[in-house]
Amino acid sequence: MKTIYLDNNATTAIAPEVREAMLPYLGELYGNPSSMYSFGGQVAEAVDTARGQLAELLGASPEEIIFTSCGSESDNSAIWTAVRTQPEKRHMITTRVEHPAILNGMQHLENQGYRVTYLGVDNKGRLDLDEYAAALDEDTALVSIMFANNEVGNYYPIQRMAEMAKERGILFHTDAVQAVGKLPINMGSMPVDMLSLSGHKLHTPKGIGALYVRKGVRFRPLLRGGHQERSRRAGTENVPYIVGLGVAAQMAATHMQQESAAMARLRDRPEHGITNSIPDTIVNGDPENRLPNTTNISFKMELGEAILIMLDRMGICASSGSACTSGSLEPSHVLRAMGVPFNYAHGSIRLSLSRYTTEEEVDFVIQHFPQIIATLRKISPFKD
Repeated sequence: MKTIYLDNNATTAIAPEVREAMLPYLGELYGNPSSMYSFGGQVAEAVDTARGQLAELLGASPEEIIFTSCGSESDNSAIWTAVRTQPEKRHMITTRVEHPAILNGMQHLENQGYRVTYLGVDNKGRLDLDEYAAALDEDTALVSIMFANNEVGNYYPIQRMAEMAKERGILFHTDAVQAVGKLPINMGSMPVDMLSLSGHKLHTPKGIGALYVRKGVRFRPLLRGGHQERSRRAGTENVPYIVGLGVAAQMAATHMQQESAAMARLRDRPEHGITNSIPDTIVNGDPENRLPNTTNISFKMELGEAILIMLDRMGICASSGSACTSGSLEPSHVLRAMGVPFNYAHGSIRLSLSRYTTEEEVDFVIQHFPQIIATLRKISPFKD
């Protein structure tokens, strides 16, 4: 049975070009990039090249890029440096729809006596800039707002929000794990102080990420030890994965516009096909400002887990929310924040596409989804 993978906001397939670029550094080019001899020096050059490739994708300078192990480490590093460089400030601002990497970090700070403002969203998942403006104050150490939401695909007015923070002299961080490679980002014109990203959402292996830190921003490392990453992140560099991230960034920079347009067209097909053929369905999120690859659909009086099991039997991989919170029987915290009715929120399914998603795969999903829902509604304990 063929696997139809529509869960690319959870992770992505490794691009063949990325795999090929990595192979020499998993074999004969195994030197330590910190070594003085040329065998290590050529490896250091590969790290520098990858840093430049990623910087170009972000419109940044190479020295502003710190390689990490993942997006969560990058997020935690941003929070840590804001707290450690401004011990006199005890207020943080984020949203109710953030990834757990941010929410759990903020909740930890609350336990340490910090005030945390969690901005709400409307029924389309949109932020209120007036609420945000009112939350900014002299005690605010950091604003952390995700660039794009992993569950419903909304992207937020980061440019304006960062400008508002800058006007008050407040550090601004964005978790851009879902946005990098899908939306154009130019740090040269966007006054964001720190930005997190993750390689495995860009067709690299799991285990590599990066944190952008604007030149001039005071920084304190989360991991201490050696001098790697200009003493900003200790630990011998994960060279093969760094090389892979560089190639993935270069590919994204080259093909983003074309791929995003193609994914948006494919995304709309199952969205329209499913909602037009199945009654009592709603599309969650902001239809005008969302990622080109993501749709989130709720089915009244259904359980997302049951739908996923039926899809899995047909070889279709999807999600009922964030992969980082799977296993929870509670409805998505994102959908709850949006006020999605309880009898819909439990039955939400996220489909997230990639450059490798085909029309044939999408058509297969459209063809079989109505029968899956019809079967489940016949046996549902939640019938009206």
